[in-house]
Amino acid sequence: MLNSASRQIEQETNMANIKSQKKRIKTNERRRLRNKGVRSEVKTYVRKFEEALAEDNKDEAAKALGAAGQKLDIAVSKGVLHRNNAANRKSSLARRLKTSSN
Repeated sequence: MLNSASRQIEQETNMANIKSQKKRIKTNERRRLRNKGVRSEVKTYVRKFEEALAEDNKDEAAKALGAAGQKLDIAVSKGVLHRNNAANRKSSLARRLKTSSN
């Protein structure tokens, strides 16, 4: 998949003349595809939390909050998200869970 993405980039864009820049374009595309998957996974787990919260299922929402927090931490470790961004998002989700239980 990554090789086909590299070939596709070479064909679609004006390729640079400099060897290091050609390599950079390929690595950036590989990283973009990997980051896209990680971001998508984070969104999925956050959406599951929001769905559980909308159904007033507190136990399920608490479990989903833990899973979403783990996925946010993984995204930080892979360099997809900044650690402060993930911390703010986890805090926001936890606050929403807490206020919904009132």
